[in-house]
Amino acid sequence: MLENDTVSLLRECNSGAQMAVYSIDEILENIKNEKFREILISSKDAHERLGSEIHLLSQKYGDTTKEPTAFAKGMSWLKTNARLALEDSDRVCADLITDGCNMGIKTLCRFQNEYAAADEQAQTLCRELIRIEENLLNDTRPFL
Repeated sequence: MLENDTVSLLRECNSGAQMAVYSIDEILENIKNEKFREILISSKDAHERLGSEIHLLSQKYGDTTKEPTAFAKGMSWLKTNARLALEDSDRVCADLITDGCNMGIKTLCRFQNEYAAADEQAQTLCRELIRIEENLLNDTRPFL
């Protein structure tokens, strides 16, 4: 059970980290405030670094990484572009990032509970990903 929970948690964390990078990339070209842009780039870098660690641990367990679903990416793209078509502003971008962070935190916490038998290293990586999401959420608030 331990290995199955570990692999499952790592898959979900990897997917979440990739989705965050994808979403930040989607938003970046619309950001006007330089400080906000720096926050997003820093968070993207943190997600990519942690995603690499998750990928390496997944390989240790003989697993491949899980990509975000095409549906999830498509819905993210649709929501982002629809909202920005109505109002292209940093406030709208901050709102979209906030929604994504909240969804990511909620989903990761659910998977952490669901795969509670995962090894400590996988649990630690999951907690770190949640922390990165919480930091981005807090850093984005001034731009709402």
